[in-house]
Amino acid sequence: MGAPRPRTGGAVIGKYLRLTAGSQQAIRDRNASAWLLPEDDRRFDHGLLERMRRYRDEDEVDIAIVGCGAGGAVLAQRLAHAGWSVVCLEAGPFWDPDTHWVSDEGGSHHLYWTEPRVISGSDPVPLGSNNSGRGVGGSTVHFAGYAPRFHPSDFRTRSLDGVGADWPLDYRELRPYFERIEEELPVAGQFWPWGDPHPYPHAPHPVGGNGEVFLRGAAALGIPARVGPVAITNGRFGNRPHCVYRGFCLQGCKVNAKASTLITHVPDALAHGAEIRTEAMVTAVETDPEGRRATGVRYLRNGREHRQRARMVAVAGYAIETPRLLLNSANRRFPQGLCNDHDLVGRYVMVQGAPQTSGRFAEEVRAYKAPPPEVTTEEFYETDPARPYRRGFAVQNVAPLPITWAEHIAAQGHWGHDLRRYLQDYVHWATLGALCELLPQADNRVTLAAERDRYGLPVAEFSYSQCDNDRAVIKAARTVMEDILCAAGATEVLTIGRYAHLVGGCRMGADPQSGVVDADLRSFAIPNLLVTDGSVLPTQGSANPALTIMALVDRAAQRLISRTGRSWSVA
Repeated sequence: MGAPRPRTGGAVIGKYLRLTAGSQQAIRDRNASAWLLPEDDRRFDHGLLERMRRYRDEDEVDIAIVGCGAGGAVLAQRLAHAGWSVVCLEAGPFWDPDTHWVSDEGGSHHLYWTEPRVISGSDPVPLGSNNSGRGVGGSTVHFAGYAPRFHPSDFRTRSLDGVGADWPLDYRELRPYFERIEEELPVAGQFWPWGDPHPYPHAPHPVGGNGEVFLRGAAALGIPARVGPVAITNGRFGNRPHCVYRGFCLQGCKVNAKASTLITHVPDALAHGAEIRTEAMVTAVETDPEGRRATGVRYLRNGREHRQRARMVAVAGYAIETPRLLLNSANRRFPQGLCNDHDLVGRYVMVQGAPQTSGRFAEEVRAYKAPPPEVTTEEFYETDPARPYRRGFAVQNVAPLPITWAEHIAAQGHWGHDLRRYLQDYVHWATLGALCELLPQADNRVTLAAERDRYGLPVAEFSYSQCDNDRAVIKAARTVMEDILCAAGATEVLTIGRYAHLVGGCRMGADPQSGVVDADLRSFAIPNLLVTDGSVLPTQGSANPALTIMALVDRAAQRLISRTGRSWSVA
């Protein structure tokens, strides 16, 4: 297989020990969120909300940020910490982990963005629980916590493999920001041998039954696998406790062990004067009469229209809502949508192919008794000239809870008595999931539909079709997962097709002809308008995107503050 082997020299071992056993003071100095959580049995300090600074619409704040998910919350924290006046407008509510999050799949749908959207194309992508969030924390509230880095090759797929696009920055420029975010979440895992080999701040979590199956099957086939990386505390971190392995990571972590920006960045943002204005649906980015500069945002709240003035605007609504907002913000200079002078807004939207394969074992597996992503292999991540496709895929454990498991079985055509038989057998099944890199295509795009939402705004239409390379990668991933489970002793395997992780739609580029924003996430068309979410990614990779989104925003914030003369430094 030829997977890279971890470096075991003294310098590497020393860095690992410093990360896992060193002082957390430097982390606390730049982001004290983990120490601002209550030390009692509550999960959020409501005093932070009661004391939150509140701006008037007519106040011209330094920046208005649209969306408070992975990108918006990190940007708000970084800029507020540096002394900026910040208003972050979030369409959803401010979640209270103690009252709003429940240990129930069916009772957790309020965490998802369920506003109407139109899907089309030859391979349409269902939208909702697997790829969008609502409320403070966005989709990080209900993501699985899996936090791998993109590989160096992800930044040069056009040059290396003749597909996709090259990014306007390289991996080395992002490495220090990967490291900072990994420390702040924090991320737990074994030393990582793939891509740029590196350690993680926390030691790996214990492996449950699902992970043991994966490790056993991978070992039988000679496929290297590792435990982690997950943004879930292994040991106390600030006032956040150790993970208790309750299995409800995707429903909002009730103990604050799993990272979400609601607990990893929002508390420090509030403590440094940011306002997070919830239930505020932004309907347009406003500009000066010439359309040269952003002047604020227009939004709806409590049935009334408002205008928040701002010297700078950042859009962080993610891969569907960010293009939709820009297209809905058309003006005289940009009649086809804000910043859309080169017809790039909404184009090159990507998902990952995410097939899942389950295997039945004689012994009880109880896959839910651990973090959903436990064990991973990135052995198939890079392009291999011997394979009939470019780029590749990663494989990790996943742990569908009973409702999702029922959907998995029903998708195979099982119903009635047969479906009940499979559900009664739930604890005997282990499940693997792949993340397949699907290539960016210009016609996979977001446009405005004729249908309107409850605010009277045109909804987004997302058209998606796979190419031949996409289908070949998904087929290869399915074969590998089935082989691993069979090698581990599975007596039956079932595979379903799925998608995950929307990115793209406002891609980074080296110039206005190739991208909507530059490497610093500033739009080419309007210099004081930023896009700070996953819509800026030029390629998808075979890694979950949250860590990369947060690192990109951290880097952009650092460079923005440096240009304005505000104090901030990479520790």
